Amino acid sequence: MVSKKIKKLYVDINTEGEGMITKIFGRSDSDVNYNSEDIELIRKILSNEKSKILYALKKKKPSSIYSLSKLLKRDFKSVYQDLQVLERFGLIEFEAEKNGDRESLRPVLLVNEINLTIRI
Repeated sequence: MVSKKIKKLYVDINTEGEGMITKIFGRSDSDVNYNSEDIELIRKILSNEKSKILYALKKKKPSSIYSLSKLLKRDFKSVYQDLQVLERFGLIEFEAEKNGDRESLRPVLLVNEINLTIRI
């Protein structure tokens, strides 16, 4: 079952203090804090390929990871790995669907907007 759709995801990067702290707000669970390599984490979320995935999920609503990989003309493994990163940051979740004797995972977009704030 898909949880209630989140409208916005807020990412707050604070460069003050000894290290950078990234807070991700808007998840169904408590805020997530990251302590190291925060910019790299944000780059992982905002890569061109992941942006294409988010756009495809919003506009095309593919029924499975396989159909998403065909839509994007990318191999299944790479798309799945990108989806796992997006899931880790609360941008998507997987919904299990039964197709005859087979079960597939349908990626579901949870956010409509990402707001990035960098405090220096």
